[in-house]
Parts: sequence; C-alpha cells; structure tokens
Amino acid sequence: MNSPVGVGDAAPGFTLHGVPQGTYSLSDFLGKIVVLAFYPADNSPVCTTQLRTYTLDQKSFKELDAAVLGISPQGIASHEKFASEQSISLPLLSDEDKTVGKAYGVLGPLGFYRRSVFVIDRSGEITYARRTTAGLTFYPTSALLEAVKKAQ
Repeated sequence: MNSPVGVGDAAPGFTLHGVPQGTYSLSDFLGKIVVLAFYPADNSPVCTTQLRTYTLDQKSFKELDAAVLGISPQGIASHEKFASEQSISLPLLSDEDKTVGKAYGVLGPLGFYRRSVFVIDRSGEITYARRTTAGLTFYPTSALLEAVKKAQ
C-alpha cells in the first residue's frame, strides 16, 4: 500500500466539475496558493459550518493570494443546492468517483471522505496536510491562514 501524500510532496493534479464555474483543474492555480478542503457531505452540520466559515473568511484568504476549494463526493446538483441554500460562495468540486480523495489519501476504511485540509504552494508542493479520523471538528481559518503564510 502506498503512503498518502504529505508535506513536501507534489500535489496530485486533478480536473473536476464544480460550482459555480464548471470545470476546475489544479494546474489552473499554479502561481497561487491553494487550500483544498475535503469534506464528507453537503448539508451535514459540521460541513455546513466549516464551509460557511471559510466563505465568511474568504477575504482573508484572498488578501494572501490564496484560493480555497471545497471537494466532496456529492454531485453538481447537490453542490448547487447546498451552495445556494447555505450562501457558500467557495467553489465546490465534485469527486463522485473519489479518485481525487484516493490520490490525497482522505478516504476512510469504508471509503468515506475524512475531513482533511491541504495547503499547496505556488509551485504545486504540499506545505500543510491534515486528515481527521472522526471529522467532528474542522480546521479553523486562523490555522489555515498561518499555513498559507508559511507557504508564501
């Protein structure tokens, strides 16, 4: 079994459909810092709080030239409804076949997404990697902003 990617590794590339714009590729963000927030499910209580918090704090990420992308295994229709109902303006990407989740090592033993966050620097290297076991809490904006600052 391969070790999951971590700090110092090249971030696995991907192209996923998402809302609001359509298609998102990690390569589109080269030259920017990227925060990948893997979350288990649209409309679950912790995921909703997490993504609403990151949306409210989006200005702080933008000031550091960082983009935040949410990734989960739900489809586009679910993401559209979730973003609309919860006022989430972050891009939400759909990894229905869990290929990206597998590449980043965020799948739990039963194949469910574990709440996880990665910060990727401007050259595409992972500089911060955190995976949860239970996922009952999420990484606060303050911790992510510190990780983004270190990635600069």
